[in-house]
Amino acid sequence: QVQLVESGGGLVQAGGSLRLSCSASGRTFSSSSMGWFRQAPGKEREFVSAISAGGTVRDYSDSVKGRFAIFRDNAKNTLYLQMNSLKAEDTAVYYCAARPLTMMSRRADLYDSWGQGTQVTVSS
Repeated sequence: QVQLVESGGGLVQAGGSLRLSCSASGRTFSSSSMGWFRQAPGKEREFVSAISAGGTVRDYSDSVKGRFAIFRDNAKNTLYLQMNSLKAEDTAVYYCAARPLTMMSRRADLYDSWGQGTQVTVSS
């Protein structure tokens, strides 16, 4: 498994930006596809974005496409999520996850390692 630690969450006004980071250790980061998921109060965890192990393939949910960008630095064992034009409905705890295959997935059950989450609150 991979040990994951998220950071970068906080309180931001609608229209603002945040960059989340996910630092990884353990299993070789560069051979793991990675994903970002989020969970709002009273709602199920949902897929946000994912990236292949090599960083060349990216996927986004419709709700964040065009506003969020996922990227990774395999030399630093770090995953990022740049969030722009934030909306109140983006408020949630954001989790990064690792999958021991090079191609990512939208399914949370296919990821075997999870971080503890970081809170993002967007005020309207």
